[in-house]
Amino acid sequence: MHARNSHHLSEPFAVRRIIIGATLIFVGIFLVAPLLLVFTKAFENGLAAFFAAISEPDALAAIRLTLLAAAIAVPFNVVFGLVASWLIAKFDFPGKSILTTLIDLPFTVSPVVSGMIFVLLFGLQGWVGEWLDEHGMKIVFAIPGIILTTMFVTFPFVARELIPIMQTQGTEEEQAALVLGAGGWKTFFRVTLPNIKWGLIFGIILCNARAMGEFGAVSVVSGHIRGLTNTIPLHVEILYNEYHMNAAFAVASLLTFLALATLIVKKVVEWKLKEKLIASSSSWTPLPLPTKLTEMNEEPL
Repeated sequence: MHARNSHHLSEPFAVRRIIIGATLIFVGIFLVAPLLLVFTKAFENGLAAFFAAISEPDALAAIRLTLLAAAIAVPFNVVFGLVASWLIAKFDFPGKSILTTLIDLPFTVSPVVSGMIFVLLFGLQGWVGEWLDEHGMKIVFAIPGIILTTMFVTFPFVARELIPIMQTQGTEEEQAALVLGAGGWKTFFRVTLPNIKWGLIFGIILCNARAMGEFGAVSVVSGHIRGLTNTIPLHVEILYNEYHMNAAFAVASLLTFLALATLIVKKVVEWKLKEKLIASSSSWTPLPLPTKLTEMNEEPL
């Protein structure tokens, strides 16, 4: 019966070849060819010109600012994602559906609009702009604005990866840990966190990639000040507009390296996560309650 159903569901050999061929052609034209073009143009004038382009002071400043924005935005979004996913997946409360919808807000709003929102809030003519100016604080067209917009456009990634995982796992293990005497923090670090670690890593990878590659929102609030408020994507745009093609592609290749590394790590994490899901669905071993009770009571809460 299974073989007959598989036979009916399988496509004819010629159809499979046509579909596979069309897919490979599409991938080659729209994905592989642009990647090859970036690296070809980046190294067109040799290694010396490549390293000169990425070590130029404005390029180094853009790299430092990009890393700074990601270094602040990613940990913030990890904390937010853990708290939000824990709250949504483990508890029922009024406004739960509203919170879930608001988490998706950066996905539905254009990045340019997101940047304009921060200009309207913190700009000199914005709601709190005059107060900030009176107290010597500058958000828009400065580093704080870049960090805030980066945090805004990236905060759904970790939460959106963890919420389905936590909802699938349910609350049985946490409830068992609490019954056995574990406190809230111990339950989180010894029960919840090990179960979601691969999903958390996956969310961090996506969040970091978006933080380093964000263009639209950062472009609105940066002011395009060379050496001060330009991130890597903005620096590439300036070089390209000034017809420094090889330098632009050299700096762009750094983001391309990041994208390729992200894809490799993402694939490894997906493979690990798939293995974990298969293992958890195929077999279930009950916890050794006396041993677990002893371990939890031995350690201070």
